[in-house]
Amino acid sequence: MHARNTKKITIYDLAELTGVSASAVSAILNGTWKKRRISAKLAEKVTQIAQEQGYAVNRQASLLRKEKSRVIGMIVPKYDNRYFGSIVEKFEEMARERGLFPIITCTRRNPDLELDAVRTLLSWQVEWVIATGATRADEISKLCTQAGVHTLNLDLPGTLAPSVISDNYDGAKLLTERILINTQKRFGKKIPLTFVGGRRNDHNTRERLRGFRDAHQEAGLVVCAKSIFIDGYSPKHVQETLTAFTPPENGVYGLFVNSTISLEGVVQWLAARGQTGERQPPMGCFDWDPFVPLLGHDIDMVRQDVPAMLEAVFSIIDSGDAKIQCIEIPPTLS
Repeated sequence: MHARNTKKITIYDLAELTGVSASAVSAILNGTWKKRRISAKLAEKVTQIAQEQGYAVNRQASLLRKEKSRVIGMIVPKYDNRYFGSIVEKFEEMARERGLFPIITCTRRNPDLELDAVRTLLSWQVEWVIATGATRADEISKLCTQAGVHTLNLDLPGTLAPSVISDNYDGAKLLTERILINTQKRFGKKIPLTFVGGRRNDHNTRERLRGFRDAHQEAGLVVCAKSIFIDGYSPKHVQETLTAFTPPENGVYGLFVNSTISLEGVVQWLAARGQTGERQPPMGCFDWDPFVPLLGHDIDMVRQDVPAMLEAVFSIIDSGDAKIQCIEIPPTLS
């Protein structure tokens, strides 16, 4: 006796089994294949395989697709971060104001999970997919285009759909300038800073690093390659990375921290070194949390303008104009 396969078969599974696109499978199963000029022979083949695999067409979902589902989906990389948490909260609020039903799922910065989550959202007949902080933005756009669904990139840009992001370059440049001023106040001179946190293949990290370098250059300072630590965002990664960093014995240095997630690791590392309170070096963080001032002394922050970013997102959604563009929203120092 064979164990029954309880996994639910999706359109994407059928597309792989039949060798045709997911959109063609969808057209065959919802009865609109003739309009797509799909042959009767292929329609019969797909239908037969669908029946053999136990796939049942969701008639209610098909009806919603024709009449507009009013469902909108979002993927986010993290929930336990004030920035992404505020995006989720504001997104839900603005979607409901428009009579849209939001579905949101966390992908934990896992590229494979991003694609799986988007496929599931598409199975729910969403009208838009908002890919927030996605590492595979263009692959997500291709999936959505194939299914006839609009997509939009938030926080991290892509090349195949409109994107709304922070102005990472200017924000990082302003933050770097502020930290350099604080080093001058503390030590009597501006000194090169150490950059901590991020990913090398991440657009935001690259742009922030560019602003960081340019601020140093304008101050007449040189950034040493050994002062750049971008092997991940997580506190654990940051702490492990900083073991290779040997600060000057006199404690004359400053830190640019790329996200509050990384800041947690930096604060733990400093505490282990006994550099807390007034012994803590001048620091800045490209992120914002109201409780950060409680973590240490002299920490400046960049606050990304989530309301303005989502206003831009819904302006695109309301207009229905999904032309490829990249809108950069200025952040603020706080």
